[in-house]
Amino acid sequence: MMTDGSVRPRGRTRGLISSSAIGLANRGRVLQVLFDLGPTSRAELARHVGVNRATITGIIQPLIDQGLLVDGDPLPSKESGGKPAKPVWFAKDAAPIAAVLLMHDCVHCCLVSLDGSITAEVSAAFPPDTDRVEALARIIFDSIRQTLSLSHRAPLGIGVAAGGMIDTDSGSIVAVNLAPLLAGFPLGAELSSRFGLAAHVDHHPRALLVGDRWFGIGRGKRNFAVIYTGEVLGGALFLDGRLYRGQAGAGGELGHTFVQVDGMLCRCGRRGCWETIATLGWLRREAEQVGLSSAETMDSSRLVALADGGVRGAAELLGRYAHNVAVGIANLQQTMAPNFFVLHGDVVGGGPRMLEAIAAHVRELVPWRPGGDIELVMGDLEDRAALRGAAGLVVSELLHFTL
Repeated sequence: MMTDGSVRPRGRTRGLISSSAIGLANRGRVLQVLFDLGPTSRAELARHVGVNRATITGIIQPLIDQGLLVDGDPLPSKESGGKPAKPVWFAKDAAPIAAVLLMHDCVHCCLVSLDGSITAEVSAAFPPDTDRVEALARIIFDSIRQTLSLSHRAPLGIGVAAGGMIDTDSGSIVAVNLAPLLAGFPLGAELSSRFGLAAHVDHHPRALLVGDRWFGIGRGKRNFAVIYTGEVLGGALFLDGRLYRGQAGAGGELGHTFVQVDGMLCRCGRRGCWETIATLGWLRREAEQVGLSSAETMDSSRLVALADGGVRGAAELLGRYAHNVAVGIANLQQTMAPNFFVLHGDVVGGGPRMLEAIAAHVRELVPWRPGGDIELVMGDLEDRAALRGAAGLVVSELLHFTL
Protein backbone atom coordinates (compact mmCIF):
# COMPACT_ATOMS: atom_id res chain seq x y z
CA MET A 1 0.00 0.00 0.00
CA MET A 2 1.38 3.41 -0.93
CA THR A 3 1.00 6.55 1.26
CA ASP A 4 -1.87 7.87 -0.87
CA GLY A 5 -3.83 4.66 -0.40
CA SER A 6 -3.15 3.30 -3.89
CA VAL A 7 -1.77 -0.19 -4.39
CA ARG A 8 1.86 -0.52 -5.53
CA PRO A 9 2.10 -2.65 -8.67
CA ARG A 10 3.52 -6.07 -7.94
CA GLY A 11 6.70 -7.30 -9.56
CA ARG A 12 9.63 -5.40 -10.90
CA THR A 13 8.89 -1.94 -12.22
CA ARG A 14 10.62 -0.75 -15.37
CA GLY A 15 11.75 2.82 -15.86
CA LEU A 16 11.58 4.84 -19.05
CA ILE A 17 14.33 4.64 -21.61
CA SER A 18 16.88 7.38 -21.01
CA SER A 19 17.59 9.99 -23.64
CA SER A 20 21.18 8.73 -23.93
CA ALA A 21 19.93 5.20 -24.61
CA ILE A 22 17.56 6.51 -27.28
CA GLY A 23 20.47 8.38 -28.85
CA LEU A 24 22.58 5.20 -28.96
CA ALA A 25 19.71 3.23 -30.46
CA ASN A 26 19.15 5.87 -33.17
CA ARG A 27 22.85 5.97 -33.98
CA GLY A 28 22.95 2.20 -34.19
CA ARG A 29 19.97 2.11 -36.51
CA VAL A 30 21.52 4.62 -38.89
CA LEU A 31 24.83 2.75 -38.97
CA GLN A 32 22.96 -0.50 -39.53
CA VAL A 33 21.28 1.00 -42.59
CA LEU A 34 24.70 2.10 -43.87
CA PHE A 35 26.02 -1.45 -43.53
CA ASP A 36 22.96 -2.75 -45.38
CA LEU A 37 22.96 -0.23 -48.22
CA GLY A 38 26.59 0.81 -48.60
CA PRO A 39 27.54 4.49 -49.17
CA THR A 40 24.26 6.40 -48.84
CA SER A 41 23.19 10.05 -48.96
CA ARG A 42 21.63 11.76 -45.96
CA ALA A 43 18.31 12.05 -47.78
CA GLU A 44 18.26 8.33 -48.51
CA LEU A 45 19.20 7.51 -44.91
CA ALA A 46 16.37 9.72 -43.69
CA ARG A 47 13.93 7.92 -45.98
CA HIS A 48 14.99 4.46 -44.80
CA VAL A 49 14.96 5.35 -41.12
CA GLY A 50 11.74 7.33 -41.35
CA VAL A 51 12.90 10.71 -40.02
CA ASN A 52 13.64 14.11 -41.54
CA ARG A 53 17.01 15.11 -42.92
CA ALA A 54 17.74 17.46 -40.01
CA THR A 55 17.47 14.55 -37.58
CA ILE A 56 19.81 12.45 -39.71
CA THR A 57 22.32 15.30 -39.84
CA GLY A 58 22.18 15.54 -36.05
CA ILE A 59 23.14 11.86 -35.84
CA ILE A 60 25.68 11.81 -38.68
CA GLN A 61 27.67 14.96 -37.98
CA PRO A 62 29.09 13.90 -34.59
CA LEU A 63 30.21 10.62 -36.19
CA ILE A 64 31.98 12.59 -38.94
CA ASP A 65 33.57 14.84 -36.31
CA GLN A 66 34.81 11.71 -34.49
CA GLY A 67 36.39 10.41 -37.69
CA LEU A 68 34.10 7.38 -37.92
CA LEU A 69 32.27 8.50 -41.06
CA VAL A 70 33.23 10.64 -44.05
CA ASP A 71 31.43 12.34 -46.90
CA GLY A 72 32.16 10.79 -50.28
CA ASP A 73 32.38 12.46 -53.67
CA PRO A 74 29.13 14.14 -54.79
CA LEU A 75 26.70 11.95 -56.72
CA PRO A 76 25.58 13.07 -60.21
CA SER A 77 22.77 15.61 -60.04
CA LYS A 78 19.28 14.47 -60.91
CA GLU A 79 17.46 15.88 -63.93
CA SER A 80 15.43 18.08 -61.61
CA GLY A 81 18.64 19.81 -60.52
CA GLY A 82 19.51 20.75 -56.99
CA LYS A 83 22.64 20.38 -54.92
CA PRO A 84 24.47 17.09 -55.59
CA ALA A 85 24.15 14.64 -52.70
CA LYS A 86 27.26 13.31 -50.96
CA PRO A 87 27.12 9.66 -49.88
CA VAL A 88 28.16 8.98 -46.30
CA TRP A 89 30.44 6.02 -45.63
CA PHE A 90 32.91 4.69 -43.08
CA ALA A 91 36.29 6.39 -42.93
CA LYS A 92 39.17 4.15 -43.99
CA ASP A 93 41.37 5.55 -41.22
CA ALA A 94 38.75 5.12 -38.46
CA ALA A 95 39.54 2.86 -35.53
CA PRO A 96 39.67 -0.75 -36.80
CA ILE A 97 38.57 -4.02 -35.23
CA ALA A 98 41.02 -6.77 -34.30
CA ALA A 99 39.73 -9.99 -35.86
CA VAL A 100 40.93 -13.49 -35.02
CA LEU A 101 40.26 -16.81 -36.72
CA LEU A 102 41.18 -19.62 -34.33
CA MET A 103 41.19 -23.11 -35.80
CA HIS A 104 42.50 -26.40 -34.43
CA ASP A 105 45.90 -26.06 -36.09
CA CYS A 106 46.54 -22.33 -36.46
CA VAL A 107 45.58 -18.77 -35.60
CA HIS A 108 45.05 -15.98 -38.14
CA CYS A 109 44.76 -12.36 -36.99
CA CYS A 110 44.19 -9.07 -38.79
CA LEU A 111 42.71 -5.59 -38.56
CA VAL A 112 39.34 -5.02 -40.22
CA SER A 113 38.04 -1.54 -41.04
CA LEU A 114 34.34 -0.77 -40.84
CA ASP A 115 34.10 -0.92 -44.62
CA GLY A 116 35.35 -4.52 -44.50
CA SER A 117 38.93 -3.91 -45.64
CA ILE A 118 41.49 -6.31 -44.14
CA THR A 119 45.04 -5.25 -43.24
CA ALA A 120 47.91 -6.19 -40.91
CA GLU A 121 47.53 -9.95 -41.25
CA VAL A 122 49.50 -12.22 -38.92
CA SER A 123 49.30 -16.03 -39.01
CA ALA A 124 50.92 -18.74 -36.92
CA ALA A 125 50.66 -22.53 -36.95
CA PHE A 126 50.39 -24.62 -33.80
CA PRO A 127 53.11 -27.24 -33.20
CA PRO A 128 51.53 -30.65 -33.80
CA ASP A 129 53.27 -32.34 -30.87
CA THR A 130 52.57 -29.91 -28.01
CA ASP A 131 50.75 -31.21 -24.93
CA ARG A 132 50.42 -27.90 -23.08
CA VAL A 133 47.59 -25.44 -23.60
CA GLU A 134 49.91 -22.67 -22.39
CA ALA A 135 52.02 -23.15 -25.53
CA LEU A 136 48.98 -22.65 -27.77
CA ALA A 137 47.81 -19.67 -25.71
CA ARG A 138 51.23 -18.02 -26.06
CA ILE A 139 51.06 -18.32 -29.86
CA ILE A 140 47.52 -16.87 -29.91
CA PHE A 141 48.36 -13.92 -27.67
CA ASP A 142 51.65 -13.16 -29.42
CA SER A 143 49.90 -13.12 -32.81
CA ILE A 144 47.21 -10.75 -31.53
CA ARG A 145 49.79 -8.52 -29.85
CA GLN A 146 51.77 -8.29 -33.09
CA THR A 147 48.60 -7.40 -35.01
CA LEU A 148 47.59 -4.71 -32.53
CA SER A 149 51.04 -3.16 -32.77
CA LEU A 150 50.34 -2.49 -36.46
CA SER A 151 47.24 -0.40 -35.73
CA HIS A 152 47.59 3.39 -35.81
CA ARG A 153 44.54 3.72 -33.51
CA ALA A 154 43.21 1.76 -30.55
CA PRO A 155 40.89 -0.93 -31.98
CA LEU A 156 37.19 -0.93 -31.21
CA GLY A 157 37.41 -4.45 -29.81
CA ILE A 158 38.53 -8.01 -30.51
CA GLY A 159 36.32 -10.51 -32.32
CA VAL A 160 37.16 -14.21 -32.48
CA ALA A 161 35.76 -16.84 -34.83
CA ALA A 162 36.73 -20.16 -33.23
CA GLY A 163 36.42 -23.71 -34.49
CA GLY A 164 34.61 -25.85 -31.93
CA MET A 165 31.79 -25.41 -29.45
CA ILE A 166 31.74 -22.01 -27.71
CA ASP A 167 29.99 -20.83 -24.56
CA THR A 168 29.01 -17.42 -25.88
CA ASP A 169 27.89 -16.20 -22.45
CA SER A 170 31.38 -16.54 -20.98
CA GLY A 171 33.46 -16.46 -24.18
CA SER A 172 35.02 -19.81 -23.26
CA ILE A 173 35.90 -22.69 -25.56
CA VAL A 174 33.81 -25.72 -24.57
CA ALA A 175 35.33 -28.30 -26.92
CA VAL A 176 37.36 -28.61 -30.11
CA ASN A 177 37.33 -32.20 -31.35
CA LEU A 178 40.54 -31.73 -33.37
CA ALA A 179 42.30 -29.77 -30.59
CA PRO A 180 41.18 -31.16 -27.19
CA LEU A 181 43.84 -29.10 -25.39
CA LEU A 182 41.72 -25.97 -25.92
CA ALA A 183 38.65 -27.38 -24.16
CA GLY A 184 37.63 -25.16 -21.26
CA PHE A 185 40.00 -22.33 -22.17
CA PRO A 186 38.49 -18.95 -21.04
CA LEU A 187 39.56 -17.15 -24.20
CA GLY A 188 37.28 -14.11 -23.98
CA ALA A 189 38.20 -13.27 -20.39
CA GLU A 190 41.91 -13.75 -21.12
CA LEU A 191 41.80 -11.44 -24.13
CA SER A 192 39.96 -8.68 -22.25
CA SER A 193 42.36 -8.95 -19.33
CA ARG A 194 45.53 -8.93 -21.42
CA PHE A 195 44.64 -6.29 -23.99
CA GLY A 196 42.10 -4.10 -22.20
CA LEU A 197 39.58 -4.42 -25.03
CA ALA A 198 36.10 -5.87 -25.19
CA ALA A 199 36.36 -9.39 -26.64
CA HIS A 200 33.59 -11.39 -28.33
CA VAL A 201 34.05 -15.08 -29.15
CA ASP A 202 31.72 -17.22 -31.24
CA HIS A 203 31.55 -20.46 -33.21
CA HIS A 204 33.28 -20.27 -36.60
CA PRO A 205 30.18 -20.91 -38.79
CA ARG A 206 28.18 -18.33 -36.84
CA ALA A 207 30.96 -15.82 -37.41
CA LEU A 208 30.82 -16.62 -41.14
CA LEU A 209 27.13 -15.76 -41.06
CA VAL A 210 27.78 -12.51 -39.19
CA GLY A 211 30.41 -11.60 -41.79
CA ASP A 212 27.92 -12.25 -44.59
CA ARG A 213 25.29 -10.23 -42.75
CA TRP A 214 27.42 -7.10 -42.21
CA PHE A 215 29.94 -7.21 -45.07
CA GLY A 216 28.78 -9.76 -47.64
CA ILE A 217 25.98 -11.39 -49.55
CA GLY A 218 23.64 -11.51 -46.56
CA ARG A 219 23.39 -7.72 -46.23
CA GLY A 220 19.83 -6.63 -45.63
CA LYS A 221 18.41 -10.17 -45.56
CA ARG A 222 15.99 -11.22 -42.82
CA ASN A 223 16.40 -14.98 -43.24
CA PHE A 224 19.32 -17.06 -44.48
CA ALA A 225 21.65 -19.88 -43.49
CA VAL A 226 25.37 -20.53 -43.78
CA ILE A 227 26.90 -23.96 -44.34
CA TYR A 228 30.65 -24.59 -43.97
CA THR A 229 32.37 -27.74 -45.25
CA GLY A 230 35.95 -28.89 -44.92
CA GLU A 231 37.74 -31.00 -42.33
CA VAL A 232 34.62 -30.38 -40.23
CA LEU A 233 31.08 -29.34 -41.06
CA GLY A 234 29.05 -26.60 -39.45
CA GLY A 235 26.33 -24.07 -40.05
CA ALA A 236 24.37 -21.15 -38.69
CA LEU A 237 20.91 -19.63 -39.01
CA PHE A 238 19.72 -16.04 -39.34
CA LEU A 239 15.96 -16.01 -38.75
CA ASP A 240 13.68 -12.99 -38.77
CA GLY A 241 16.66 -10.66 -38.45
CA ARG A 242 18.34 -12.55 -35.60
CA LEU A 243 21.23 -14.99 -35.40
CA TYR A 244 20.07 -18.17 -33.68
CA ARG A 245 22.56 -19.23 -31.01
CA GLY A 246 20.58 -21.27 -28.52
CA GLN A 247 21.25 -21.30 -24.79
CA ALA A 248 24.82 -20.05 -24.15
CA GLY A 249 25.66 -20.67 -27.81
CA ALA A 250 24.84 -24.39 -27.72
CA GLY A 251 22.61 -24.26 -30.80
CA GLY A 252 23.63 -24.62 -34.41
CA GLU A 253 25.77 -27.77 -34.15
CA LEU A 254 24.48 -28.81 -37.56
CA GLY A 255 27.39 -31.09 -38.32
CA HIS A 256 26.27 -33.35 -35.49
CA THR A 257 22.64 -33.66 -36.50
CA PHE A 258 21.79 -37.26 -37.43
CA VAL A 259 21.39 -38.16 -41.09
CA GLN A 260 22.07 -41.90 -41.00
CA VAL A 261 20.84 -44.16 -38.20
CA ASP A 262 23.67 -46.48 -37.08
CA GLY A 263 25.98 -44.80 -39.58
CA MET A 264 29.72 -44.23 -39.32
CA LEU A 265 31.33 -43.35 -36.00
CA CYS A 266 31.81 -39.60 -35.64
CA ARG A 267 34.65 -37.89 -33.79
CA CYS A 268 32.06 -36.77 -31.25
CA GLY A 269 31.56 -40.42 -30.25
CA ARG A 270 28.11 -40.87 -31.81
CA ARG A 271 27.12 -42.50 -35.08
CA GLY A 272 25.47 -41.14 -38.18
CA CYS A 273 26.27 -37.41 -37.84
CA TRP A 274 26.02 -35.31 -41.00
CA GLU A 275 29.73 -34.61 -40.57
CA THR A 276 30.57 -38.31 -41.18
CA ILE A 277 29.33 -38.20 -44.80
CA ALA A 278 29.93 -34.62 -45.97
CA THR A 279 33.49 -33.65 -45.00
CA LEU A 280 36.91 -34.06 -46.58
CA GLY A 281 37.56 -37.16 -44.48
CA TRP A 282 34.66 -38.99 -46.13
CA LEU A 283 35.57 -37.69 -49.58
CA ARG A 284 39.17 -38.84 -49.30
CA ARG A 285 38.23 -42.31 -48.07
CA GLU A 286 35.78 -42.74 -50.92
CA ALA A 287 38.28 -41.37 -53.46
CA GLU A 288 40.73 -44.05 -52.36
CA GLN A 289 38.04 -46.72 -52.65
CA VAL A 290 37.28 -45.82 -56.28
CA GLY A 291 40.97 -45.55 -57.13
CA LEU A 292 41.30 -41.83 -57.82
CA SER A 293 44.83 -40.43 -57.83
CA SER A 294 46.02 -38.28 -54.91
CA ALA A 295 43.07 -39.46 -52.85
CA GLU A 296 44.78 -38.41 -49.62
CA THR A 297 44.58 -34.74 -50.65
CA MET A 298 41.26 -34.84 -52.52
CA ASP A 299 39.00 -31.82 -52.27
CA SER A 300 36.10 -30.36 -54.23
CA SER A 301 38.33 -28.40 -56.58
CA ARG A 302 40.34 -31.46 -57.61
CA LEU A 303 37.27 -33.70 -57.78
CA VAL A 304 35.51 -31.35 -60.21
CA ALA A 305 38.68 -31.11 -62.32
CA LEU A 306 38.84 -34.91 -62.52
CA ALA A 307 35.15 -35.14 -63.38
CA ASP A 308 35.52 -32.48 -66.09
CA GLY A 309 38.44 -34.48 -67.47
CA GLY A 310 36.35 -37.63 -67.73
CA VAL A 311 38.36 -39.60 -65.17
CA ARG A 312 36.56 -42.80 -64.34
CA GLY A 313 34.66 -42.70 -61.05
CA ALA A 314 35.09 -38.95 -60.46
CA ALA A 315 31.67 -37.79 -61.69
CA GLU A 316 29.90 -40.53 -59.72
CA LEU A 317 31.77 -39.58 -56.55
CA LEU A 318 31.02 -35.90 -57.12
CA GLY A 319 27.33 -36.75 -57.32
CA ARG A 320 27.41 -38.73 -54.08
CA TYR A 321 29.34 -36.02 -52.24
CA ALA A 322 26.94 -33.34 -53.47
CA HIS A 323 24.00 -35.51 -52.37
CA ASN A 324 25.49 -35.93 -48.88
CA VAL A 325 25.92 -32.17 -48.49
CA ALA A 326 22.38 -31.64 -49.80
CA VAL A 327 20.86 -34.07 -47.26
CA GLY A 328 21.72 -31.83 -44.32
CA ILE A 329 20.66 -28.68 -46.17
CA ALA A 330 17.31 -30.29 -46.99
CA ASN A 331 16.75 -31.24 -43.35
CA LEU A 332 17.54 -27.70 -42.27
CA GLN A 333 15.27 -26.20 -44.89
CA GLN A 334 12.42 -28.54 -43.93
CA THR A 335 12.83 -27.54 -40.28
CA MET A 336 13.42 -23.77 -40.42
CA ALA A 337 12.84 -22.84 -44.11
CA PRO A 338 15.59 -20.22 -44.51
CA ASN A 339 15.37 -20.64 -48.36
CA PHE A 340 18.66 -18.75 -48.94
CA PHE A 341 21.89 -20.68 -48.24
CA VAL A 342 25.44 -19.36 -48.43
CA LEU A 343 28.03 -22.12 -48.83
CA HIS A 344 31.55 -21.63 -47.50
CA GLY A 345 34.66 -23.73 -47.26
CA ASP A 346 35.76 -26.64 -49.40
CA VAL A 347 32.73 -26.94 -51.68
CA VAL A 348 33.33 -23.39 -52.93
CA GLY A 349 36.44 -24.74 -54.66
CA GLY A 350 34.16 -26.94 -56.77
CA GLY A 351 32.73 -23.85 -58.45
CA PRO A 352 29.49 -23.77 -60.46
CA ARG A 353 29.46 -27.51 -61.16
CA MET A 354 29.55 -28.41 -57.47
CA LEU A 355 27.00 -25.71 -56.62
CA GLU A 356 24.53 -26.93 -59.25
CA ALA A 357 25.01 -30.56 -58.19
CA ILE A 358 24.19 -29.72 -54.56
CA ALA A 359 21.26 -27.50 -55.57
CA ALA A 360 19.80 -30.22 -57.82
CA HIS A 361 19.84 -32.73 -54.96
CA VAL A 362 18.26 -30.20 -52.60
CA ARG A 363 15.44 -29.64 -55.10
CA GLU A 364 14.87 -33.39 -55.28
CA LEU A 365 14.88 -33.80 -51.51
CA VAL A 366 12.66 -30.84 -50.62
CA PRO A 367 9.08 -30.81 -51.97
CA TRP A 368 7.58 -27.53 -53.12
CA ARG A 369 6.25 -25.43 -50.28
CA PRO A 370 5.15 -21.80 -49.75
CA GLY A 371 7.80 -19.18 -49.24
CA GLY A 372 9.58 -19.05 -52.57
CA ASP A 373 12.31 -21.02 -54.28
CA ILE A 374 15.37 -22.32 -52.46
CA GLU A 375 18.53 -20.49 -53.53
CA LEU A 376 22.11 -21.63 -52.93
CA VAL A 377 25.08 -19.32 -53.51
CA MET A 378 28.82 -19.65 -52.99
CA GLY A 379 30.59 -17.59 -50.36
CA ASP A 380 34.34 -17.22 -49.87
CA LEU A 381 36.75 -20.14 -49.96
CA GLU A 382 39.48 -18.37 -48.03
CA ASP A 383 39.57 -17.08 -44.45
CA ARG A 384 38.31 -13.62 -45.41
CA ALA A 385 34.67 -14.26 -44.58
CA ALA A 386 35.53 -15.67 -41.15
CA LEU A 387 37.80 -12.73 -40.31
CA ARG A 388 35.14 -10.23 -41.39
CA GLY A 389 32.69 -12.27 -39.35
CA ALA A 390 34.88 -12.00 -36.28
CA ALA A 391 34.90 -8.23 -36.82
CA GLY A 392 31.13 -8.36 -37.30
CA LEU A 393 30.74 -9.76 -33.78
CA VAL A 394 32.21 -6.50 -32.49
CA VAL A 395 30.11 -4.42 -34.91
CA SER A 396 26.96 -6.08 -33.57
CA GLU A 397 27.83 -5.03 -30.04
CA LEU A 398 28.77 -1.50 -31.06
CA LEU A 399 25.41 -1.06 -32.78
CA HIS A 400 23.51 -2.72 -29.93
CA PHE A 401 22.25 -5.09 -32.61
CA THR A 402 20.79 -8.22 -31.04
CA LEU A 403 22.38 -11.22 -32.75
